[in-house]
Formats: sequence, C-alpha cells, structure tokens
Amino acid sequence: MDYVLLIAIDPSSYANLTHDEQQGIYGEYYAYTEALRAKGVFVDGNALQGIDTATTVQLRDGVRSTTDGPYAEAKEVLVGYYVIRVDSLDEALEWAAKVPDARYGSIEVRPVMELPDM
Repeated sequence: MDYVLLIAIDPSSYANLTHDEQQGIYGEYYAYTEALRAKGVFVDGNALQGIDTATTVQLRDGVRSTTDGPYAEAKEVLVGYYVIRVDSLDEALEWAAKVPDARYGSIEVRPVMELPDM
C-alpha cells in the first residue's frame, strides 16, 4: 500500500540553526531518501517552495477566488512529502519517525486511497 508522509515544520525552527547545521539536515535528507530507495519503498518525494509562493484556490457558487499564501494560518506549514510503498501502517510509521524534520515538526502519515479503474 502507498502512504504519503507529509512533512510540516515551524519555519522559525530553522531560523536559529547555523548554515552548517542546515546543511547537515539536508545531508540527512539525502541519506534518508537513499535509504528508502535502497529498501525499494521510495515512490516519490520532494521539498516544497516556501509558503510565500503558495496560492490558495477556492470555488464558491461557480466563482473562483485566489488568495496569496496557504489556506489556513498555522504555526507549522507543509514543507515536503514522500510517497512510500510498504506492507503496513506500522512500517510507514517506522519510516516517518526517521524523517529528519520529525525532530523539529511533525510527519502526518496517510494511506493513499485506492480508486477503482474507470
């Protein structure tokens, strides 16, 4: 089954890190991604650009509206994701706990809905 690991952090948690500390975390992400690939569970994943690049779209009564920024004000913001293919939720949770930003934020684990072919 495929699971999405949604990575959310408070951007200010990086503000107090030195450049070298930030580079170290990027290195951890590289190693984590390589570990997923080595185990054959990596499906997809990427970092997201900052929330200042986000645009939220809503459709109400057939009228589209757009707003700069994320949909909701929150302390933690979505910064990236992984899609992994594993046998169980427990295995997905084990991988989620290894995401480097699990120390600074939270990793939401959600199964991908399997839809019938149409």
